[in-house]
Amino acid sequence: MPKFMFLQYVDESNAPRPGTPEMDAQIEAYAKLLEEAQAAGVMRGGDACQPSAAGFSVQVQGGQTKTSDGPMYAQSPWLNGYFVFDCKDRAEAIEWAAKNPAANGGTVEVHPILEFN
Repeated sequence: MPKFMFLQYVDESNAPRPGTPEMDAQIEAYAKLLEEAQAAGVMRGGDACQPSAAGFSVQVQGGQTKTSDGPMYAQSPWLNGYFVFDCKDRAEAIEWAAKNPAANGGTVEVHPILEFN
């Protein structure tokens, strides 16, 4: 069965803060998604990402490694997590992406994973 990667992008400035009822509701929404995905047998992996300030980019130019702190693009939305699901096709991947809490007010970018056999 094909694998799809779901990248969750949200506006970090509007993300709920830890310890708030909004964060508790979001955690509950993600728990519901994960429970449903596990029950359906499609869940293959995933994790949350730390705030964008914790990230960094790496480039190699002319044999020299260069790094920069923070997101690759300063005004880009925050990649706050990802999942990998087995989905039979694009339509099923769309159904799962629509259930992702990040799709409500943010964006879930879906990529079919290229498998080498």
